[in-house]
Amino acid sequence: MDLDALLVPLRATCAAMPPLAAMQLSLQRFDGERLHVGAPLSANVNDKGTAFGGSLSGLMTIAGWGLATLKLQQAGFDAEVYVADSTVRYRAPLLHDLQAEAWLDPDTRWDEFIETFRRRGKARAQVLAQVLLPEGGVAAELSGRYVALAKG
Repeated sequence: MDLDALLVPLRATCAAMPPLAAMQLSLQRFDGERLHVGAPLSANVNDKGTAFGGSLSGLMTIAGWGLATLKLQQAGFDAEVYVADSTVRYRAPLLHDLQAEAWLDPDTRWDEFIETFRRRGKARAQVLAQVLLPEGGVAAELSGRYVALAKG
């Protein structure tokens, strides 16, 4: 399954949540381990002309959701994925379009996540995400625990 297969549930989720739709999210690429998501600064700007903190957090949260959803879909599962909790750190102001990437925490393994979901109908994974600065730094970072539950 490729990134295009993730567009349907992601678009449905964004359409159902007006703040995310207003962010003008776009899926950019998936390399098998990291999901890259973007949004234009013009739709996510604050009163200082920089990226709005809520947009940074939202973009990283949806990138983590998308990553967990995609990995489950690749394994043949249609699951409900939720963010259970997260911690966000804002490191530097961002004056450009938002570019986030999400990946699995090194202390977690996808094969264990998928196997736990297969056996129990639920599983959790720790996901990391960052919004990058165009010159190579980090504007914001997130560490989130995502929970997947079997549908129905």
